[in-house]
Amino acid sequence: MSTETIRGMDHVGITVSDIDEATRFFEEAFGAEVIYDSVSRSDDDVKGEETENILNLFPGTRITTVRMMTLKHGPGLELFEMKGPEQNQPVRPSDYGIQHFAVYVDDINEAISLFERAGGKMFTYPQPLMFPTEVGENNFFCYGRTPWGSVIELISLPSKLPYEDHTSLRRWKP
Repeated sequence: MSTETIRGMDHVGITVSDIDEATRFFEEAFGAEVIYDSVSRSDDDVKGEETENILNLFPGTRITTVRMMTLKHGPGLELFEMKGPEQNQPVRPSDYGIQHFAVYVDDINEAISLFERAGGKMFTYPQPLMFPTEVGENNFFCYGRTPWGSVIELISLPSKLPYEDHTSLRRWKP
């Protein structure tokens, strides 16, 4: 495969119940910044059969706001606020589909503090990585839930990972 064709992940799209609350959370927890609104509250809602088909939305769903945010490094965050006749709670990690995304941090304890201050709730506190391919001194991770229910992993990998002895491929790291 040509590396010129696939360059990397561009953004993660997240549907939230309140885009202002989600924006504040990402600003306070991760220092994210708003780049632009594709659809703002003052615009007409994006709706209709064509939109439902393109995005595979439940019939009758309206997109009320779309906001693109940036972290210092890595893919962007595209937040969607939608209103519709049928919306479900976020998946659990044991459900099929995208279950979480991870944010690389230098100081995991400070990141937890920011996450909780912004309204997130941690499932656990820093744990050594579980898999033999990832263990290393001060390599830690933990999971938490945002105020609207999405799962985010905080991860810090300052030490060399054992898998690096067996391949020239590397995980992305800021």
